[in-house]
Amino acid sequence: MYKVLYNNKISSNSFEMAIEAPLVIEKAIPGQFVIVMSHEDSERIPLTIYDYDKEKGILYLIYQVVGGSTLELSYVKNELFSVAGPLGNPNEICANINEFKNKRIVYVAGGVGVAPVYPQVKYLKEHGIEVDVIYGARNIDLLLIRDKIEKVAKNMYYVTDDGSFGEKGFVTTVLEKRINDYDICVAIGPVIMMKSVCELTKKYNLQTIVSMNPLMVDGSGMCGACRCEVDGKPKFACIHGPEFDGHKVNFDLALKRMNIYHKEEMDKLFEMEKRLHKEEY
Repeated sequence: MYKVLYNNKISSNSFEMAIEAPLVIEKAIPGQFVIVMSHEDSERIPLTIYDYDKEKGILYLIYQVVGGSTLELSYVKNELFSVAGPLGNPNEICANINEFKNKRIVYVAGGVGVAPVYPQVKYLKEHGIEVDVIYGARNIDLLLIRDKIEKVAKNMYYVTDDGSFGEKGFVTTVLEKRINDYDICVAIGPVIMMKSVCELTKKYNLQTIVSMNPLMVDGSGMCGACRCEVDGKPKFACIHGPEFDGHKVNFDLALKRMNIYHKEEMDKLFEMEKRLHKEEY
């Protein structure tokens, strides 16, 4: 069992959790993920490492309630049954930092995608590489950890669909205005957002890295849910990724795969809501 220090709601459907897990984060590098289980009979949930304090042995996670398992996780108060990791490959830039010392880098985050973006930008800043960040969401209430990301980004650009904060529009609008300022783009967020970013950067021949973690379900490679097509070949996000060359990813296929179990996910969410409500009373 792993002690939970807090599990706080930070937006309408997003939570931040702090867990005592010194062995898990001992060798963690930004870009990797962990698998958590709320209880012994719970489903496995892969979550990208958002932050960590290696001296205190604390792991920080941000997650969004989108189904039954994450809803159950939001009710956890004192301890988690299991935390496994770090898993997956680290971010290419963080893992090979000396190769990117002179590169001009921009990160594009969408919604809760800022959670995996933050540790990478923080790590790069600590190693002498300052990068710009473009962060978009539907509205101001869905822009998370603004104070933290602003402290590590060189230049911070916000954009919201409704114009409630920053520039009104989409991340691609902001990126295209400054696209000649960069050598590398890293995009992390909803699959449709990453697809739009890659369609833009391909026109300008801007190297782009994307994270396919939204496809992950089990996180072990056994369920096959995160199978995607990269450069015409099958890859598993949890084993071969989660990061890939964005210009080689078949996003149309990825979007189709994400909708395969939508009905089952909604049924599980409804069942979990009933169960948790019954337990509360």
